[in-house]
Amino acid sequence: MNLIYNVKDKPRFGQLIVFAFQQLLAIMAATIAVPAIVGNGMTASAALFGAGIGTLVYQLFTKFRSPVFLGSSFAFLGAMAAAFAGGVSMSLGFFGLILGACFAGLVYVVIAIIVKFAGVKWIAKLMPAVVIGPTVAIIGLSLAGNAVGDMMKGDFGPIVDGVLQPTASPYLALLCALVTLFTVILCSTYGKKQLRLIPFIIGIIAGYIVALVFTLIGRATGNAALRIIDFAPIKALIKDGVTVKTFIDFPKFTFLEAIKGVKEINAAYVGTIAVAYIPVAFVVFAEHIADHKNLSTIIGKDLLTDPGLSNTLLGDGVGSFVGAIFGGCPNTTYGESIGCVAITGNASVISITGAAILAILFAFISPFVAFLDSIPACVMGGVCMTLYGFIAVSGLKMLQPVDLNENRNLFVASVILIAGVGGLALNFALKNGQSIKLTTVACALILGIITNLMLSGKKEEPGHEEPQQLIK
Repeated sequence: MNLIYNVKDKPRFGQLIVFAFQQLLAIMAATIAVPAIVGNGMTASAALFGAGIGTLVYQLFTKFRSPVFLGSSFAFLGAMAAAFAGGVSMSLGFFGLILGACFAGLVYVVIAIIVKFAGVKWIAKLMPAVVIGPTVAIIGLSLAGNAVGDMMKGDFGPIVDGVLQPTASPYLALLCALVTLFTVILCSTYGKKQLRLIPFIIGIIAGYIVALVFTLIGRATGNAALRIIDFAPIKALIKDGVTVKTFIDFPKFTFLEAIKGVKEINAAYVGTIAVAYIPVAFVVFAEHIADHKNLSTIIGKDLLTDPGLSNTLLGDGVGSFVGAIFGGCPNTTYGESIGCVAITGNASVISITGAAILAILFAFISPFVAFLDSIPACVMGGVCMTLYGFIAVSGLKMLQPVDLNENRNLFVASVILIAGVGGLALNFALKNGQSIKLTTVACALILGIITNLMLSGKKEEPGHEEPQQLIK
């Protein structure tokens, strides 16, 4: 595609701040959702700080040549829950989060060493375009339900006498989502250069304003069905009066609590964490490959050779570990970030770096974190429909040079797409009551690899060429 800003381009300072903020908004919802789901004392501000510092580590390892943001990984949700299983203390659970991220990071380091000495041709054989293309598409399609579900979701109404009042009307939530969605589409398609570069900011503002109007009317008339926005995060800032914490607050970093749990550590707990995290790291490795191949097609440069897969793996693994030290969440390359690059045509790495710095700074600013928490799910759903859609379409575009008249290619792509769209996932129960889950993306990819290898011995028909691949 035609990029407005290439990887090494440096926008003017004012533009840079705006572009960085947009990247931050694109990854924000998912990044702060992970600690909210896990609970157990984890906070959005710490996760935000961890994502920012992890991204900077990734950029250092990749020599500022790969325009992607690292954010909290949903793949590790089950593993993170295992850190708190069995009624362990918060301190030990926090220590488990850091230990688990260390195990996952070591997996990346080992694979990076293998790649450094063995090269990447084996990956090209295992995951050619006919495998990786549908897998990338599945990453986007597997998230489609989340986007659509959020588009119909307003925040809860008030609690009166301990009873939760009716939620906001799903139809009004959908209207806010569509305003957001169409604003993003129109800005990206018909907007002048500057508008085309910040469609998500404009879309979120438009959707938020519409939701705000409904919410204010709902509050004035006592109609809970109109209350799209939940102002609880903002009200919490002044719950105990206006203090310094109303404006600036120190995130609850994971390592501060984890230090207290060192004395409680035992071999059984270490084993539990290792079993919970290490298998998931191999699943996320597959998504790492898919994300970087997808981004490579967008920017027109093979990131697996420059800066190299070993460097991207080290950046992802070490960045994930460092991020978990502060925020508790292992990080991963974000499809939302890649989608933002694709839609805006802005692949400037300095914009990603700026977003990471803003994430670190904003983690200390209480009103900003509260505002982000107040953005209704329906507005973010409208944004995510475009982001996830671009991921899916990017994967399908990888199939363009693949000859689908060949049964070999047709079967490989079919297996991946049907397994992915059908939601094939596996749970393996462990003796300690925990389980290891192979995600839909992982199952689809593994089936695709097996099918491709099984059919790799078939000779091509005369006149048919091998599909083009990113890795030579």
